[in-house]
Amino acid sequence: MPMRSLVFVCTGNVCRSPMAEHLLRRRLGPGSDWDVSSAGTSGGYGLPASRTAVEALDEIGLDLSSHRSRPLTREAVDDASLVVVMTADHRDFIRAVSPGAMEKIFLLRSFDPAGAGDIEDPIGSSADTYRRVRDEIDRALPGLVSFMETLELPGEKRPGPRRNDG
Repeated sequence: MPMRSLVFVCTGNVCRSPMAEHLLRRRLGPGSDWDVSSAGTSGGYGLPASRTAVEALDEIGLDLSSHRSRPLTREAVDDASLVVVMTADHRDFIRAVSPGAMEKIFLLRSFDPAGAGDIEDPIGSSADTYRRVRDEIDRALPGLVSFMETLELPGEKRPGPRRNDG
């Protein structure tokens, strides 16, 4: 079976997308067949996650201290099974970089039945704002995971439900 990959995208890859990456990895668990990563539309290489993002995840038992930023590349978009963005502007950026990828790009909050729109950029904001953003991301993940479980990649035949013909 081909490896499935999901890349979360925000602006600098130091707050929202690394938080989403680590939250989803925990939710999927170590036996997952998904490779989860993150990148930024304006991010550079090697910047650590913001101190307040590290603290917001530390509060719930996740260690973001080793995260280092990376810029989003066309190759990362093309290689991904899913690209999950924090804002409509991120989606528009990717459309310009890789116009053929639109069918695999989704706003994160589209998976939250109670939410809609963009996930705010908390950079430079209070710890409470980071916690709220963390929680908004986390609320969308059950819907995202459900969607991931139904996704069939090109050339892949997913097993259907077992039948009892006996």
